[in-house]
Amino acid sequence: MAALTAVSWSWFLTLSIGVSLLKCLLITTYHSTDFEVHRNWLAITHSLPVSQWYYEATSEWTLDYPPLFAWFEYGLSHIAKYFDKEMLVIQHLNHASPATVLFQRLSVILTDIVFIYTVRECCRCVNGRKEPKELLEEPAFILAMLLLWNFGLLIIDHIHFQYNGFLFGFLLLSVARLLQNRHLEGALVFAVLLNLKHIYLYVAPAYGIYLLRSYCFTKSAPDGSVKWSSFSFTRLVALGTIVCSVFAVSFGPFIAMGQLPQVLSRLFPFKRGLCHAYWAPNFWALYNAVDKALSILGLKLKLLDADGASKASMTGGLVQEFQHTVLPSVSPLTTFICTLVSITPAVLCLWRKPQGPRGFLRCLIICALGSFMFGWHVHEKAILIAILPLSLMAVDNRRDAGIFIILTTTGHLSLFPLIFTAPEQPIKILLMLLFTIYSLASLQRLFRKEGSLLSWLEAVYLTGLVPLEVFCEVVYPLTSWQQTLPFLPLLLTSVYCALGVTYSFFKLYLSMLTEPEGMQKRKDQ
Repeated sequence: MAALTAVSWSWFLTLSIGVSLLKCLLITTYHSTDFEVHRNWLAITHSLPVSQWYYEATSEWTLDYPPLFAWFEYGLSHIAKYFDKEMLVIQHLNHASPATVLFQRLSVILTDIVFIYTVRECCRCVNGRKEPKELLEEPAFILAMLLLWNFGLLIIDHIHFQYNGFLFGFLLLSVARLLQNRHLEGALVFAVLLNLKHIYLYVAPAYGIYLLRSYCFTKSAPDGSVKWSSFSFTRLVALGTIVCSVFAVSFGPFIAMGQLPQVLSRLFPFKRGLCHAYWAPNFWALYNAVDKALSILGLKLKLLDADGASKASMTGGLVQEFQHTVLPSVSPLTTFICTLVSITPAVLCLWRKPQGPRGFLRCLIICALGSFMFGWHVHEKAILIAILPLSLMAVDNRRDAGIFIILTTTGHLSLFPLIFTAPEQPIKILLMLLFTIYSLASLQRLFRKEGSLLSWLEAVYLTGLVPLEVFCEVVYPLTSWQQTLPFLPLLLTSVYCALGVTYSFFKLYLSMLTEPEGMQKRKDQ
């Protein structure tokens, strides 16, 4: 990028320090049960031999991340003992002393260094302007703001509590390496990521097909299809060796101890319900809402037996399963088939006409959204797997910028129920407003010569989020519905946001299938 010299990168340091200071201000805010989850994992990995890590069940929050993350917790535990040794005692459930809170909060902030480094690498991958313009209009600057100051990451990691920034650092670094045509490095980083958190299996098909098609096959036919004679067995061996080595280091000790089935049972707990405790705004939220509406209507019309209607929670909690009342109940196999069907056209398109690294990035986002839309027990936070990579496309193309605005606004608002404590309400609303306004204003300015980012109908839909939030946060608590319809705010938020996520999913799909030449490029201004 000609517009960004070595000297001009000082703005990136300023943005990084600024967001880090904001994170420090959030140290004393509310934290969710995920705080206790990670404290318990610190205790498990510090106090027990490796052979007992995936068997320990004193707490209900058992270790259910891949082995590399367990080793990550083990490393943190040796620093944690200098803050408060009591947090490393397995029996000390819900231990949250000031020193423990400080350590765990700081561990998230400091490990975000991985994310900060990755954002800079991503900024190097975007197209700069040929004509010198002010810094605020540079795609790299806008991208840095969209990633470093992402609303979802801020509230999930630094209020709710998790290590998503650290993990997304690996995801986006692997993307950046592929955008730079450093295929083996990208494969290595992604393999490490899968062994840190297996939720990123959602996007593994995009990686597998792209690396096979664009790295192992060195040439394409004139029409863009695969040239079979260009297959390189040497490259396949190199790629396979790197990936298999990472998995061998991660799972090897547990295979040697005969514990692989136990580890896998923790990683894939299919006895959990179809939806997470907070409904993710996906297809199943719409499905559950329709079932709920039909069951209420059926009871009012006396078409259903009240005693026979299912009383179980749709969320499933830890182990509970749910049988729908009217519509057919959904099994894990059904969700797997739906997910596979939803991503297959995108993966086939990537194979037939790869469209370069940018085509891979689009396929990755579609795979993330397809898995989010139709997966089993999807966490609402998983929407970030699509939102963050989409940021790279948003600064490159007007159409993608419009999709980004819709997806981020609805996806981020769907996270609101996670932060329900009164002191944090102004914080989440203010941060959401600032991020949304900046995203819309900066991207609209970037593509101002190409027209509006949103159609009037899209703008009306997004505006509808305002009265929805006012009802859920202000009006609903003042009504008697709190006793009779306790699920109503969550249902309304999930269903309304699911419409926007679904729309974004199909619009992205359409752009991939109807633009065989690759993504529409923004004209230099």
